[in-house]
Amino acid sequence: QVQLVESGGGLVQAGGSLRLSCVASGRTFTIYALGWFRQAPGKEREFVAAFDWIGSNTRYSSSVKDRFTISRDNARNTVYLQMNSLKPEDTAVYYCAADRYGSEALPTAGGRYTYWGQGTQVTVSS
Repeated sequence: QVQLVESGGGLVQAGGSLRLSCVASGRTFTIYALGWFRQAPGKEREFVAAFDWIGSNTRYSSSVKDRFTISRDNARNTVYLQMNSLKPEDTAVYYCAADRYGSEALPTAGGRYTYWGQGTQVTVSS
């Protein structure tokens, strides 16, 4: 089992920044990738970014590329999502998720991920 705990959400004005954290614990050696997803009210869950747990490759959705950066602190088993130039449309609950099977490199489909955190709310005001 892998446990994921997100933190760092909050309320920020448009153009501002936030950094989300996802701490992984348990059998972290089984993780192939860790991804960030988000879900806004009335909308489907959306892929945001993913980090290769074994290497250092990353993948971003087109909507956040060049604004968001995903990174990892190996010593703390923590993956960060640095969010800059935030827009009101970035408002959502953000979830981190872990892929334990590695059947696809840096998957963007939520169904590829086995473990999920509880989510952290990000609200961007205009």
